[in-house]
Amino acid sequence: MAEAARHSARSVHLIIGSTLWPWVRVKKLDGSGMKYTRSSFRPVAALRATFALSCALSLSLSLFLSLPALAQSDAYATGTASLSAYNNTAASDDPQAGALLTIRKRVDEVNVLFIATDKHGKFVRDLGQNDFAILDDHKPPQSILNFRRETDLPLHLGLLIDVSGSVHSRFDFEQNAAISFLQHAVRAGFDKAFVVGFNNQSQMTQDFTDNVELLSAGVHKLQDGGGTALYDAIYRACKDKFLKDRPDHPARKAIVIVSDGEDNQSEVTRAQAIEMAQRAEVIVYAISTDDSGLILRGDKVLSQIAEATGGRAFFPFKMKDITRSFAAIEDELRSQYIVSYKPADFDADGRYRSIEISTLKKDLQVRARKGYFAPQQ
Repeated sequence: MAEAARHSARSVHLIIGSTLWPWVRVKKLDGSGMKYTRSSFRPVAALRATFALSCALSLSLSLFLSLPALAQSDAYATGTASLSAYNNTAASDDPQAGALLTIRKRVDEVNVLFIATDKHGKFVRDLGQNDFAILDDHKPPQSILNFRRETDLPLHLGLLIDVSGSVHSRFDFEQNAAISFLQHAVRAGFDKAFVVGFNNQSQMTQDFTDNVELLSAGVHKLQDGGGTALYDAIYRACKDKFLKDRPDHPARKAIVIVSDGEDNQSEVTRAQAIEMAQRAEVIVYAISTDDSGLILRGDKVLSQIAEATGGRAFFPFKMKDITRSFAAIEDELRSQYIVSYKPADFDADGRYRSIEISTLKKDLQVRARKGYFAPQQ
């Protein structure tokens, strides 16, 4: 096919040459021998037009012959990420990859999932739009586009399990609790999840799927030992999976971390991990594996990450409480509100914009992500 393309391109040039070049003849000098006649300039113009037409036809033919290759490239670019792609993302880090056939439309619309609880921590599910006040970048939105209770949004879930040596004593129980959670939370044909184990490195044992048996097998593949790179695990999961997860319908994107929160191996900082979660619009829930009964540094880390993304941290002191923590996360994911609005004084400058949602009813509290990063042109 490549030879045919070269032959076709060469034929175009030959046809152009045989048809138009006879016009390019420089007439003799006039009698004085010092200057061209007026008509002698016309062939030069014809020569220029001929050259431009030759280039245009050649380019058009080349693009036409290359369309199948471009189509194949686009199909590959939109394919599902594999385990090797997660562990080696050098190619996917190129922001220009696939840019030739990618069309993006910027919409100045913010979507926020949040929950409301009473003073006892119980979910309140019967509130309306007029029960809340919203500030975006410290200003009321220009307009509220949509507000509704969401109890049945598709769930896109990442399960990140700490497999470092520090969780050895509770590891088997945590695996079983995680499997039970996946069996209850992931509905075939509707939700999807992936499983990652992390110590000093992150390893995906099961990519996005709605098959609970495959997810359970992914959890069983995890083996404990090594250091802890918690921030790297969050950063990679958000960047390599959720940032590229662009569903054509609203979905709840969440990460559930099972860890003691002690990080001693990460290359990125805690702030960078939180920022990537915010960019990917992921809610982070954390279940602490610390059973000391004390509030340790790792517990504070888990609380900070969860709070910044609109999630929640759990600190079960007994192993049976881990199962209750998973159940509470599942319940919360089915008890959310969603509001869509157009911000006031919006500018696509890429900067961070804060979000504040409060309830106008007494003794109620709202939990939502703290902000987002505006798109950048």
